[in-house]
Amino acid sequence: MPEGLLDAVSAVAAEVGAMAHASWRGDFKYWDKTPGSPVCDIDLAADALLRERLMAIDPEAGWLSEETADSAERLNCVRVWVVDPIDGTRDYVRGREGWAVSIALVEGGRPVIGVLDAPARGEHWRAQAGRGATRNGEWVRASDRIELPGARVPADVLPRGDADLVTVAKPNSIALRIAMVAAGEADLLATLRWGHEWDIAAAALIAQEAGATVTDALGRPLRYNSTKGEQFGVLATAPAIHADAVARLARRAAKAVIR
Repeated sequence: MPEGLLDAVSAVAAEVGAMAHASWRGDFKYWDKTPGSPVCDIDLAADALLRERLMAIDPEAGWLSEETADSAERLNCVRVWVVDPIDGTRDYVRGREGWAVSIALVEGGRPVIGVLDAPARGEHWRAQAGRGATRNGEWVRASDRIELPGARVPADVLPRGDADLVTVAKPNSIALRIAMVAAGEADLLATLRWGHEWDIAAAALIAQEAGATVTDALGRPLRYNSTKGEQFGVLATAPAIHADAVARLARRAAKAVIR
């Protein structure tokens, strides 16, 4: 991997984050792509700037982004940029802080670079495979929790069967929720639905490099640049509670995976 690649991607994330932050709580247009799924003109501007900057860094890489029509050409690429120009658009358009620019470089199906820029929260997260993860230049580590009961989960409410868990503040961005596990500010994050790779690729690497265990909702390894660009959920936990979390969620996940 070229020396300085993480710094270059980090600079792009910061540039795009600053551009989006300049319009946050300002005047911009937004609409629903589908009911309950907002998009705004800043999403599209951020996507265009990301593509320009990142393809200049690695023009041979494929492209997978929430705001770009997908192309099967990426499946033939060894490396793929997997990006969400604004993860947490719902918080962005509501003037809330829980959004971030998310950039991952995937090689051979695995993220090798992951960067999140969350300017409204004053947070810049970065990781490179095998080199650890930082927030604002400080190393982060997942928690050492050993029991599932009492685990902290970024959620508004919990299912009845999880009443022994503890809710903590939940940003709309799933990437930032995963990053909370990386920083030991949450012990568990789980989704039980099919979701897009651009939502999780960067944050999953950050969490793994911080010592967390990250899998799909069934406890299987995550592989990226799939045909549909989707994964069945994500489970990011403190390492010692991952097996118990998989066991607890197994029945629910088995029902949800069928579509």
